[in-house]
Amino acid sequence: MATQGQVITCKAAVAWEPNKPMVIEEVQVAPPQAGEVRIKILFTALCHTDAYTWSGKDPEGLFPCILGHEAAGIVESVGEGVTEVQPGDHVIPCYQAECKECKFCKSGKTNLCGKVRVATGVGVMLTDRKSRFSINGKPIYHFMGTSTFSQYTVVHDVSVAKIDPVAPLEKVCLLGCGVPTGLGAVWNTAKVEQGSIVAVFGLGTVGLAVAEGAKAAGASRIIGIDIDTKKFDRAKDFGVTEFINPKDHEKPIQQVIVDLTDGGVDYSFECIGNVDVMRAALECCHKGWGTSVIVGVAASGQEISTRPFQLVTGRVWKGTAFGGFKSRSQVPLLVDKYLKKEIKVDEYITHNSTLPEINKAFDMMHEGMCLRVVLDMFV
Repeated sequence: MATQGQVITCKAAVAWEPNKPMVIEEVQVAPPQAGEVRIKILFTALCHTDAYTWSGKDPEGLFPCILGHEAAGIVESVGEGVTEVQPGDHVIPCYQAECKECKFCKSGKTNLCGKVRVATGVGVMLTDRKSRFSINGKPIYHFMGTSTFSQYTVVHDVSVAKIDPVAPLEKVCLLGCGVPTGLGAVWNTAKVEQGSIVAVFGLGTVGLAVAEGAKAAGASRIIGIDIDTKKFDRAKDFGVTEFINPKDHEKPIQQVIVDLTDGGVDYSFECIGNVDVMRAALECCHKGWGTSVIVGVAASGQEISTRPFQLVTGRVWKGTAFGGFKSRSQVPLLVDKYLKKEIKVDEYITHNSTLPEINKAFDMMHEGMCLRVVLDMFV
């Protein structure tokens, strides 16, 4: 392409400061350096993690920055030494890197990767600890190593999953965060078995993906817990078999669930990020073997608590990041599953919008019946 090796000027939504509306700016995007990939982002979805950092509550949040981490696009150019993708490839940028070389990647025990975290955690690139984004010479921080609210972005090559070009990018962009997180919490982290009883706390995108994963795993009962009863009808389509609104009960929700399930559920999943709900999710698990997985991200400084006896008597408390999926290896397999109609993706997209409308799109996301808003970056 004619742009290779050149600075590209394009539109991006810049968060100049916490809690203030993002501004559509003309940003300069530098060419990729060694081990980097510049991607033309065609579609990006909005996620509550973006909103969390934007709100100023994220201790790692840096401003000004370009948010966004759930997207799909096409490689525009690659830096020196990049061999696994080339210009024209269809890709999903992944905030969870996979270098295949570090202690984490080689352990066989985790999908976490240590290679670029020291840079992505502080909004810069690894090679020179600088940003590839600027406005009239002023650097703009990266976010989560992805920054997909820009028409062009630069990411580390270990954070790029090459996918089947047949897949519609306006749909599979969702496979960059929320849907894999829910499916993987069930399949990889909890390893839910046939016949299990499952409780899902929070019926947003991630919670519904948990329900979908549990149904595919053969769970016999999938109990959805949410304080918004309007979400229950839709949740049936994702596999939820029964519903509880904690507001309808005087007893603690964990006791309600224990009573309904002859002693508790086999697996529970907290998909909200509320430490009180995390406790309830653990305590509704069956004595002796129940496992609770923390999927939701709590605000900075929050702590979880329970009586140690809950764990002494056999319950297990676990967490998951990106559903335990290894990004570069396994996101392409999820895209293939979608193309074979083995997993849902389209059904999570409730709204479509454009980059200039991003602030209104976030307002939509916070309305109860919205799951995912997908932005067309070039309209």
